[in-house]
Amino acid sequence: MKVLLTDLFSTLIPGGDASRDKVNAQMGTILGVDPTAFQQAFDASSHDRFIGAYGDLPATLRVIADRCGGTPTEAQVTEATALRRSLARRLLAAAPAATLTTLATFKSAGWRIGLVSNITAETQLQWPASPLAKYYDTTAFSAEVGAAKPSPAIYLAACTALDASPDDCLYLGDGNDNELPGAAALGMHAIRTTEHADNAPDWPGQSVTSFAALRDWLGD
Repeated sequence: MKVLLTDLFSTLIPGGDASRDKVNAQMGTILGVDPTAFQQAFDASSHDRFIGAYGDLPATLRVIADRCGGTPTEAQVTEATALRRSLARRLLAAAPAATLTTLATFKSAGWRIGLVSNITAETQLQWPASPLAKYYDTTAFSAEVGAAKPSPAIYLAACTALDASPDDCLYLGDGNDNELPGAAALGMHAIRTTEHADNAPDWPGQSVTSFAALRDWLGD
């Protein structure tokens, strides 16, 4: 087993749930609609946003604002877009030093590393500038693949890019979106992490308390 696949939010970096809620409400205010209604509508659209159903972030903001009864101007959409992208940059910059060191150790040991993430367009745009990106050989972003976990298609996209079969892969995630059963069903060795959140307490398989704990697998 020399292929490591990981989730992103609440696995490598904090999920930022409170920050997301605050920013989503602020976007509603900027777009001229009720902030609570916008936040709720934005959250409810997560799967559609994950698979890129509305296009880029400005287009998505217009769709959600319209659902809330608003018709934002170009300037309002530009301001809300900048706010959301700033959040994505902050979250991507929050990887613990131990996580970066562990990724470097896996890389030095010859492991191929891939990201499998339910991610929206604005975060995908910020990924190349993140401190994590240099350790990854491939990314399977839901908005790019057009499928979100636990769909087999997103895991298999990463496997194809790495020339690996699922049973070659160690998969680490916090458990959101039923990602762990989805990975295990394909034959991956799925491990839950609780470093940033306890999102799948009923997971019957192996768990670790930090990304750095994966170093135990380097000798396998």
